[in-house]
Amino acid sequence: MTSSSGRRRAAVVGTGAIVVGGHLPALRAHADRVELVAAVDVDPGRLDAFRAEAGEGVAGFSSTEAMLDAVRPDLVLIGTPPSFHREQTVAALTAGAWVLCEKPLCLSLAEYDEIAAAEVASGAYASVIFQHRYGSGAVRARELIRGGELGAPLVAHCQTTWHRDAGYYSVPWRGRWATEGGGPTMGHGIHQYDLLLHLLGEWEEVQAMAARLVHDTESEDVSTALVRFANGALATVVNSVLSPDEVSRVRVDCADATVELTHLYGHVNDDWVYTPAPHVAEERVAAWRGAGAGVRGARGARGARGLPGVPGGQGVPGGQGVPGGQGGRGVLGVPSSHTAQLGFVLDAWDAGVRPPGSGREARNTLEFAAALYKAAFTGRPVRAGEIGPGDPFHEAMHGGFGTTWSGVGRA
Repeated sequence: MTSSSGRRRAAVVGTGAIVVGGHLPALRAHADRVELVAAVDVDPGRLDAFRAEAGEGVAGFSSTEAMLDAVRPDLVLIGTPPSFHREQTVAALTAGAWVLCEKPLCLSLAEYDEIAAAEVASGAYASVIFQHRYGSGAVRARELIRGGELGAPLVAHCQTTWHRDAGYYSVPWRGRWATEGGGPTMGHGIHQYDLLLHLLGEWEEVQAMAARLVHDTESEDVSTALVRFANGALATVVNSVLSPDEVSRVRVDCADATVELTHLYGHVNDDWVYTPAPHVAEERVAAWRGAGAGVRGARGARGARGLPGVPGGQGVPGGQGVPGGQGGRGVLGVPSSHTAQLGFVLDAWDAGVRPPGSGREARNTLEFAAALYKAAFTGRPVRAGEIGPGDPFHEAMHGGFGTTWSGVGRA
């Protein structure tokens, strides 16, 4: 129930680093709209430390069920290891709470179907944390691409090349199909390719390869994919935890401009750069400053030409905010963050509509992961919509090959 102050009442499940570093600051930033009233953790010491940090009035519980029965929160934020997400999300939905859950929302399409059924039964919604969608730079880039302002999307590249050592995988649930759902395809690159899908829309076909080259894990430590989108664009996707020079990158080449985002774990407006094609008129280039990002001078037969008073080829800061509601969309320079996404969820709640990052949006990204694994393990292209009940890749990302895959090539 909503508190007497009119604020939504929230609870967190899990009090580890992602909740302390992501969800707690988000709740504090939106303290005029939401109030943290409870926290759940199986580790009493960690729970006590979190409650001391979160402030007075936060009740502590050792189980999700006990918290739901006692508190009846409006919103539950889940930051536990992935194998618990489906069960905790369904429990919260059944209790009538909205859910904002860390990625992945669940470990398979079959588990997602359980969440979707719980949504229908309860009337509540479950969103997955894909915070890279919600910075003002991403909001504006999507508007420009989807609105045709940059011309037709043609070619794209999505890169998550990070580095994780053996110590990282010493945590028991990491790198295992039953507890993490997969390797970097599910646990790392999913943020970047979710953003790619958000920018370009429906995908049609995936071809892929995966391998376990370094780490002593069940799942892959690198995967690559070729993707065809419904709009005709072709893309490459790389997910790696083997890369000493770490970078996250999404690049989309349209007929009239290239838009490129380069960052690591989160982006700001200045991380987005637009490079116009030589034929694009100067007025159109200037208008892209509304993206709140750098606009580089075009390079072509006519040489480099920047905006007036700006050397060709040099990025210049964008100057316009992105109109919208309280979720950060009307503010210049909103970084991607849990804070930004929580604002969008609260906006949806106030409007009485399904929140972003839920429903079909959440399923599409999970289906893309399943298609990548199926394409890699079977050696054949996978089309959107083909993985349904009865398909082994609907039941598990490894498609039944989890214990037999050698780590190289097809399963």
